[in-house]
Amino acid sequence: MSEPVSRVAPTVGATGPAPRAASGRMLVAAVLLLAAGVAVPWLVGSQLMLTLMTQAVIYAILATAIGFLIRQNGLTSFGHAAFFGLAVYLLALNGKYDLVPAEVAVLAAIALPAALAFAAGLVIVRLPPLAFSMITLAVAQSLHELMLRWRELANGDDGMPVRLPSTLFGFGVELFQSPSTMFVVCWCALVLVVLALAALSRSHFGVLTVAIRENEERARYIGYQTLVPRAVVFAISGAIGGLAGVLFALYNAFATPGALHWSLSGEALIMAVIGGAKAVWGPPLGAMVFFVVKDAVGDLTEHWPAIIGATLIVVTVMLPHGLSGLVERIVRRLKDNRP
Repeated sequence: MSEPVSRVAPTVGATGPAPRAASGRMLVAAVLLLAAGVAVPWLVGSQLMLTLMTQAVIYAILATAIGFLIRQNGLTSFGHAAFFGLAVYLLALNGKYDLVPAEVAVLAAIALPAALAFAAGLVIVRLPPLAFSMITLAVAQSLHELMLRWRELANGDDGMPVRLPSTLFGFGVELFQSPSTMFVVCWCALVLVVLALAALSRSHFGVLTVAIRENEERARYIGYQTLVPRAVVFAISGAIGGLAGVLFALYNAFATPGALHWSLSGEALIMAVIGGAKAVWGPPLGAMVFFVVKDAVGDLTEHWPAIIGATLIVVTVMLPHGLSGLVERIVRRLKDNRP
């Protein structure tokens, strides 16, 4: 006779000294990273460098969204620019037509991509991984063509400004458009997102979605519903992509169809692969490396995408878990050799 489902199902979310110690280390690391981010504008005097760093952090959030989807669902999105660009255009269109208060528009620009991702996820997460990737790419490109060709709505290829009130959430709008202060805002958002995803991955839900990723049939057999958790993961990933789009719109105050283009999705995916999606902090690391290489090589040659491509090939072949996997392996060896 088979055992009851409650006894067969894995026990997760247990409390004890080890999980508490891990949570404590995560909080300490987050506090240190937040403090470091606040100090960066004081250490970096160049406004151009701060601008590049702010853009890098925004794209790191988008790469984190893709990495989370890969890690928890085992699915790769080729069209995450859809969530990013949708958030950008929601703020731009709200400024143009003055539909709702700007604060409501900001929250909606995060919630709506999440809701659309959840609704779409109920259908497309059932598909094979390749079909899922192609559909996300097709949706993003469809939105890109819509904004590119519907000039009466979005001014086509010329783009449109993101009009914001003088204050947003009680802060002057200059806070979000100055490199020194916006870097801190974006950095804090990135650290909090990574911390939240790290906590989520250790929760019952996080362990369950990994189990579904590894063997969906077995998870269903022992009594778990598998479709909704996978759709929720897609929705969370969409919300994070929307958050990146909101920060981009607030900082640049301009929307163009490029925010929905497949190349943006491809760059964010490359960042996630270089950094490694196995670790929560891998995609942000990949984003930083991507922008460092792009900035350093871009000054020397216009063929910097070839350098990025070569880096991607080397990482894929030599480091299957990305740079974060290499870092973890080095740290593990240092611990093993410690007397």
